[in-house]
Amino acid sequence: MPPPPQQAPQPTAPQPAPANEQLTPAALASASPEMQKNMIGERLYPLIHQTQPELAGKITGMLLEMDNSELLHLLESPEALNAKIQEALQVLEAHANAANK
Repeated sequence: MPPPPQQAPQPTAPQPAPANEQLTPAALASASPEMQKNMIGERLYPLIHQTQPELAGKITGMLLEMDNSELLHLLESPEALNAKIQEALQVLEAHANAANK
């Protein structure tokens, strides 16, 4: 009986930094625009989930439409992030009301 075929080692993709690590400008600068949004989103989601667990994914997606510099400010300022979360909730509520008419 022949030996089982050898599997080639799988290349490992670079793992994103844990959410508790500081997001450095150098780390962002070396990433593609798509990866930058991903890195920022991975840090925003847990913060949004603390106050809006049901809508955290939706709100994170809405906020990721913003410019990266604004998103970085939200990560550094809980007050600014909470204001944007409230704004997103108002937009979602207005959309839901419009859909029900």
